[in-house]
Amino acid sequence: MDDEHFTVAPCREYNVTVLPGNYLACAAHGRNPGRSCLRMALVAPLAECLEAAQRINRFVSKL
Repeated sequence: MDDEHFTVAPCREYNVTVLPGNYLACAAHGRNPGRSCLRMALVAPLAECLEAAQRINRFVSKL
C-alpha cells in the first residue's frame, strides 16, 4: 500500500490525521525520498500526542 492510501485508514478508523511523506518531499533523481513514509505534526499537548501515537501503533499492529 502506498503512503497516500495508508494515511486514509488511521483518520477514518482512529481519528488521527497523518500526511503522506511524499507530499512534503521533492523528487530528486527520479525518486521521492518521502515515499513510503508518514509525516506527523506533534504540536498538541504531550498527552494528546502520546494518545495519537498509541492509536497509530494499534492501527499498524492490525496490519
